[in-house]
Amino acid sequence: MTTLAEPAAPATEDEAAAAKPRFRLRSRRDRLITIGSVIVLLGIWEVAARQVDPILAAPPSAVLKALVTMAEEGSLHTAVLQSAKPFLSGYLLAIVVGVPLGLLIGRFRAVEAALGWLIIAGYAMPMIALIPVFVLWFGLGFAVKMAMVMVMTVFAIVINTWNGVQNVPRATIEVGMAFNASQARILRQIVVPSVIPSIMTGLRIGIGKAVVGIVIAEFFTALGGIGGVIVEAGHSFQPDRMFAAVVVLMAAAVVLTWLIGIAERRLAPWNRSITGSGQ
Repeated sequence: MTTLAEPAAPATEDEAAAAKPRFRLRSRRDRLITIGSVIVLLGIWEVAARQVDPILAAPPSAVLKALVTMAEEGSLHTAVLQSAKPFLSGYLLAIVVGVPLGLLIGRFRAVEAALGWLIIAGYAMPMIALIPVFVLWFGLGFAVKMAMVMVMTVFAIVINTWNGVQNVPRATIEVGMAFNASQARILRQIVVPSVIPSIMTGLRIGIGKAVVGIVIAEFFTALGGIGGVIVEAGHSFQPDRMFAAVVVLMAAAVVLTWLIGIAERRLAPWNRSITGSGQ
């Protein structure tokens, strides 16, 4: 006759206290690994760039000088502001539209049947093909940049939210139904908390999509912002300024992704404790 295994005893205060130094040690180790990889990459870049024609590439030292010069001129600040406003507006609009739409498609089969195919088709479509249409609709200013960022980002958010809803355990939803909870309450109190990690994954992917969207819009519409700096530097054979603008874009993407990670730990602190992580 088999017996049920006894449930594991909860961690004691001593065990929890001992886990904190281990977590801090892993965090310190991870930071050192990250810093080391950045130093190695910059070293390889510096050596490799000095072996080619200066017109084709610029070493990190030259890129840093270009960043300082652009900051002193004020051109960097102006370009960042010109890109940041439509970027953030389009990204926030994608969240406002994408998260509720993903929840509805994942939760209700009728909505999935009606809109699911459109989301998949939109995600697969090369968005650069929409630039001529967007120019006709929105002109060459702020609106077309915001629209491009929004369209580039929203599909990733919808699909990840949709997938997260479909992965919610059926037993969890059935518990709510057993207590006669309404569909709205099940969605709000059971589905949404379970889907937060998937939503955050969509937001992280969306950051990269949004960066691509703002650069494409600035390449093909109004020459302004960071994308305009890249085009202008490329046309004038100034790789140091071109790479400086690219570095700014990369740094912004890293910082925004990091902020989303912080938000996820605030909104779903339980997720890290129940999922596996590298050692």
